[in-house]
Amino acid sequence: MKKTDYEFGMEMRLHQLNPELHRLFSDTVFALKNGLSSYKSIFPEYTDHTILHSMNVIRYCNQLIGDQIICLNGDEIYILLMSCCLHDSGMGITKKDLEAFSARINSGDYFRTHVGGSIPDMVRAFHHELSGQFIRKYAELLEIPSAKHEWAIIQVSRGHRKTDLMDETEYPTDFRMPNGNKVCLPYLAALIRLADEIDVAADRNPTLLYDITTVTDKHQIIENKMVRAVRRLLVTDLDFTLVVYTEEDEIRAQILKLADKIQSTLDYCRIVVKNRTPYTITQEKVLIKNADC
Repeated sequence: MKKTDYEFGMEMRLHQLNPELHRLFSDTVFALKNGLSSYKSIFPEYTDHTILHSMNVIRYCNQLIGDQIICLNGDEIYILLMSCCLHDSGMGITKKDLEAFSARINSGDYFRTHVGGSIPDMVRAFHHELSGQFIRKYAELLEIPSAKHEWAIIQVSRGHRKTDLMDETEYPTDFRMPNGNKVCLPYLAALIRLADEIDVAADRNPTLLYDITTVTDKHQIIENKMVRAVRRLLVTDLDFTLVVYTEEDEIRAQILKLADKIQSTLDYCRIVVKNRTPYTITQEKVLIKNADC
């Protein structure tokens, strides 16, 4: 079966298992449709972090899960879907929330080692932690049904970058929900981390919404050109293939670095899932294929 056959696996399964949780998730998607776009006020030239990116992350999670969807309970699916929607919510928070949230997160020695760093630099570096704070503050507005659901969604959302998925306290394998269901947090977090990492193809910045000619920051120009050059990302049972077209050596070199970065994340997530869960991530390699044009 092709991986595209699983594109709506979680949504369909959740609707079967728990229509009420499916409704709550659907309401969140609607509520965030405009809210996630506010990241543009801080990152006007950054690659897409709107609901379109969230939907791509859901799509890739569905492909990574595949037939294993029948092993996930409704709480696990709801938590993963909500985390996919909310994992970048910290990118577009208000100035007031940023001030409050910054006081609650552990920024380590960031400000000592990044003298003169800008607010966007700080937000980019800690947006996963800021997202966790956002979810905690607005859990009632998002209709998250229990404190345990809230904590799990925060952990999985934070898990899309940097956090230690081998930590048994932060990511227990059998976190109990109010109804007795067990939630395997390291598997859910590994899925979202990998799905977020592979959302690199051209539809990440759809030309309908983004005009690359308006970008002025050199780093973001290269980033956007690289995203445009990756025409598609194909998922099979064994690998991820970047289908690439570019005539610029600099962009091709960046794509090689991108492939290495994805491979590193894939290797880490495979280790986490193999050592800490009953599930599997079957993909092993990241490949690059030249597109005709």
